Amino acid sequence: MTLDVIGAGFGRTGTLSLKLALEKLGFKKTYHMAELFGQPQHLDSWEQALATGSCDWDTLFSDYRAAVDWPACYYWQEYAELYPRAKVILSLRNPESWFDSVHKTIYPATKEALESNDPKLKRWAKWSNQLIWENTFSGRIEDKQYAIQIFNDHIERVKKTISADRLLIFQATDGWMPLCEFLECEIPNEAYPRVNSSEEFARR
Repeated sequence: MTLDVIGAGFGRTGTLSLKLALEKLGFKKTYHMAELFGQPQHLDSWEQALATGSCDWDTLFSDYRAAVDWPACYYWQEYAELYPRAKVILSLRNPESWFDSVHKTIYPATKEALESNDPKLKRWAKWSNQLIWENTFSGRIEDKQYAIQIFNDHIERVKKTISADRLLIFQATDGWMPLCEFLECEIPNEAYPRVNSSEEFARR
């Protein structure tokens, strides 16, 4: 199985809601960072990708039709070349809101996990910290102006790289219609998923 949908948007742009939406539309399964907690053996492949720039993506995604969120969004360009028939979804959010959400959720969660006595969790945290906070944000995620610039630069790079007929620029508030039109799916008779808010994340 190859990827049909590539999520190029950073984490905290509605990616878990997008995962659920894609699975509702038949793209089962959709990869998300949450998968790593149910499939810890996948970390071997992700660590290899971090060290070498790539891994056996076909094997890693053998049970998946789509991939969103980190870590997949870090490799969006490689996937776009590897799976030329796949469509690309660039999930967006107001940059200020995105920055605030990151600092209420995944950034402190990673830092806390780095201090864990659980070796598996600590291993995940070291890899995640390197991929996201060090490699993507050069260790400057606490610098709001810099972090937002990286966020915006990423968006522009995706827009310039992916042809318009292959790209959907999407916000969770857009709901089902643009997503279903883009993927040529019927609109479900239920509300678009709304999950993993900062408040929900904090309650875990």
